[in-house]
Amino acid sequence: MAAAPARASLADAFRFAFGTLSVLPVRLRRWDRAAAGGGMAVAPLVGLVVGGAAALAGGVLTALGAAPPLAAVAAVAGPAVLTRGLHLDGLADTADGLGSGRPAADALRIMKQSDIGPFGVVTLVLVLLTQTAALTACYGHGPVYGGGAAVLAGAAGRAAMTLACRAGVPAARPGGLGAAVAGAIRPLTAWGVAVGCGAAAAAAALPAGAPTALRAAIAWCGALLAAEALLRRCVRRFGGVTGDVFGALCEVAATTGLVIIALR
Repeated sequence: MAAAPARASLADAFRFAFGTLSVLPVRLRRWDRAAAGGGMAVAPLVGLVVGGAAALAGGVLTALGAAPPLAAVAAVAGPAVLTRGLHLDGLADTADGLGSGRPAADALRIMKQSDIGPFGVVTLVLVLLTQTAALTACYGHGPVYGGGAAVLAGAAGRAAMTLACRAGVPAARPGGLGAAVAGAIRPLTAWGVAVGCGAAAAAAALPAGAPTALRAAIAWCGALLAAEALLRRCVRRFGGVTGDVFGALCEVAATTGLVIIALR
């Protein structure tokens, strides 16, 4: 009988999270269930870094005199650069799979192709426009509010990934990131991370006033609810999750959070 893999250390978890979910030069030393579970449990920290970079880009342009739309474009471009567009590509592929109307096996094959179909193109355009418009509204209230919205969106998107890795959510096919992380986190841990990060987001917004903190909490919950709805749809449609589905969950959660936080 093969020995069970050794428990992943915190360093292993961070390496897996940043090595798979960002372009940061982090060397992966382990690719097993233990490291995958630990890595996806700390995935919101990757979102915090990515969102912070987006906020920095928008803040610098604002300080240089840029109008809110230009700051918003920079804040949207930041996460795309730091992930090489990985999550956006997953969103487009998932849209093509869902929109194909084909059986699960054919839909998965369509998602794996390198080209992007009409459903994917339209979805990408609408999501990027929505993110830019929402951040424009947020930066209209000042760089702190706009930057905070970018950070919240980044963390919420990765928290949606953490929830999608909970036990009971199957992989749609063997191999790839989806199979490596599917079911790798205990449900109590996944929900604990999501709730704890949401509480932290609301607490961080509290200095701006109770209404802003409440808005942050609502945006966080709305982001995860939207991602959960998409997750359930993908599990029914494809039989489980794939790496592309994780990217789609991230972008849907981030976009929903931005829209809600922009409705000030």
